[in-house]
Amino acid sequence: MRISDWPLHERPREKLLQLGATALSDAELIAIILRTGIAGKTALDLAREILLLHGGLRQLFNVSQTAFCDTQGVGEHTYAHLQAVKELGKRYLQDNIIKEEAILNINMTKQYIHNKLHDYTHEVFACLFLDSRNNIIKFLELFQGTINQAVVHPREVVKKTLFYNASAVILAHNHPSGDATPSQADIEITKRLKNALQLIDVKLLDHVIVGQQQAITLAESGYLF
Repeated sequence: MRISDWPLHERPREKLLQLGATALSDAELIAIILRTGIAGKTALDLAREILLLHGGLRQLFNVSQTAFCDTQGVGEHTYAHLQAVKELGKRYLQDNIIKEEAILNINMTKQYIHNKLHDYTHEVFACLFLDSRNNIIKFLELFQGTINQAVVHPREVVKKTLFYNASAVILAHNHPSGDATPSQADIEITKRLKNALQLIDVKLLDHVIVGQQQAITLAESGYLF
C-alpha cells in the first residue's frame, strides 16, 4: 500500500502539518525528505531501512556520499537534500545563539558548541570569544589531538583573546569516546588557562565538554570557581 492510500493522520507530511514536526519519528521525517519509495517499499519503509543500515540519525547525516549512494533507492539528490537540512539546522542554531547573550543562556551555548564539535572522531579544542556584553565575537578551533598540557598552549589562547579583543572566553573540546565526563586533565588545563587569562583581565566563564549525546560544563559540575 502506498503512503497516499493511508489515512490522512498517518501520513508523515500531513501528520507534520497537523501536529508539528516534533510529533514525528526520525524515520517519518526522513520519509518526507525522500518523498517517494521504491518498488515494494514506501518512503517510510525506505527511511527506516536507511536509518537501520547506517546506525541512526547521527551516523546517517555524517555518512560519506559514496556510502550513502550505495543504498538502494537513494542517490545524489537525496544525499544533497539531507546535507542541506543538516547545514540549515546548524545555521539556524548559530543564528539564534548569536542573537542571544550567550552566557545568559548556557543551554543554548552548550547546544551550539555540541553542534560544532560532536561529529569529530578526534579531539578538537576550541574557544568561544565574547565581548563585554557576552555576545559572540568568534568561535575558533585552536588545537587538535589529545587534550593535555602539552597540546593546549595557554600563550596561544591568550594571543587569540587579545587579537579578538575579547572580554570573556568559554573553552570547549570534544570527547570522541562519547562520554562527556570531565577528566583530571580537563580540569587541570582549565585552571591553567583561567590563570593565564586573569593576567590580561579576561574572564574564563566556562569549559564545555562535548560527548556524543550531551555536553557538560565544568562550571555546572563545580570544577570552575
